[in-house]
Amino acid sequence: MIRIIALAGVSLIALVTTAARADDPPKLPTAAQSDPVANKVMQGSPPPADKLVRFYDGSSSKFPGTRWGFNHVRELVPTANVWRGEGAIVPLPRAERDIEKIPVTTMDGKAITFGDMPALTYADGLLVMHKGKVIYEKYFGAGNANAPHIAFSVTKSFVGTLAAVLAAQGKLDPAAQVVKYVPELKDTAYGDATVREVMDMTIGVKYSENYSDPKAEVFDYARAGGMMPLPPNYSGPRTFYDFLVKLEKEGEHGKAFAYKTSNAEVLAWIVVRASGQSLADLLSKEIWQKLGAENDAYFMVDSIGTASGGGGLNTTLRDLARFGEMIRNKGKFNGQQVIPEAAVTDLTTPGDKAKFAVAGYKTLPNWSYRDMWWQSNNANGAFAARGIYGQSIYIDPKAEMVVVRYASHPYAANAANDPVTLPAYAALAAELMK
Repeated sequence: MIRIIALAGVSLIALVTTAARADDPPKLPTAAQSDPVANKVMQGSPPPADKLVRFYDGSSSKFPGTRWGFNHVRELVPTANVWRGEGAIVPLPRAERDIEKIPVTTMDGKAITFGDMPALTYADGLLVMHKGKVIYEKYFGAGNANAPHIAFSVTKSFVGTLAAVLAAQGKLDPAAQVVKYVPELKDTAYGDATVREVMDMTIGVKYSENYSDPKAEVFDYARAGGMMPLPPNYSGPRTFYDFLVKLEKEGEHGKAFAYKTSNAEVLAWIVVRASGQSLADLLSKEIWQKLGAENDAYFMVDSIGTASGGGGLNTTLRDLARFGEMIRNKGKFNGQQVIPEAAVTDLTTPGDKAKFAVAGYKTLPNWSYRDMWWQSNNANGAFAARGIYGQSIYIDPKAEMVVVRYASHPYAANAANDPVTLPAYAALAAELMK
């Protein structure tokens, strides 16, 4: 039913088919009914044939196989490690409190509680920090505290953050032309674009993420990056770089926001060139080793080991919370300035709401986008990193709150999650501010 790219971190807005819409979904197994642990998925030596989840046959790309696959990416595809360093783990202070009874009214007017939200949105893990302390942490399905989970397009916000860090260090000029760093893109859609236009996704490029169109470029991207099985006699590009140098211009740069994963992969290429390091090594050096992370992270990679900057990062939930808390505190964590405050100031500078509005996100009115972060522009100044199937870092500065969430929702588009999750986060923030 759901023909999604196997493990790609692609379109936030794409629906899986024209018939399977978030506002008119067919009946699907509930979170409890599709629980891979309860259903003994991938258990046994070997597991029974009807309990197997694999990459090459597409079972890891189809719900409910995704409920196991998203928690076990390294067992399915090649990866590049993000080293946590030799330092001690920085413990997260804890002050648990009961937040599950907080009333929430969903976008369609239904009355639920905060505790209803995880099951309704197929969460694999949910962690809330308030004033630097963990007040809530629970795991569901195949999720657990020590297993990295695919972040999908939350990865883009990491890449945007690294770009802002390099800019603050004077190693990257957002106003420069893309070709200053990647001359190979001279004859592509990016030949006359600036780095800033890439960072803010205001690029005019012929790239479709329409899953109902088998000829959409998103499938070429996924095949090139090794994110979906290759068909027989495949002769297309086999690396991210080979794919990117073929992209053609469509429209004008800088005129409107258009969410396209190709922009994140181009930015990752720019970041790698500007830093002289691989994406995995750069993230390790600039952020991961300084966070006192509990676990290494890792990136999915293509056939030549290039990390996916569009959606290939995998982390544990607690380490994702460390990153989110560092961003909330303007780059400070673990008693040090992990990244320059100027980098956080840049990514929280309000994006252009008029350009964002062109994209027509019904669940995100008045939002904007900058440095590959999503900005709510609400009264609390909340902003977020967002990934398909429900991955999220939600930061509310005024409420001093960070919510991190991993999930395996049946639908890719966050239009299926937002009507429940965004009101739940707002209700929690209001309660914490009392």
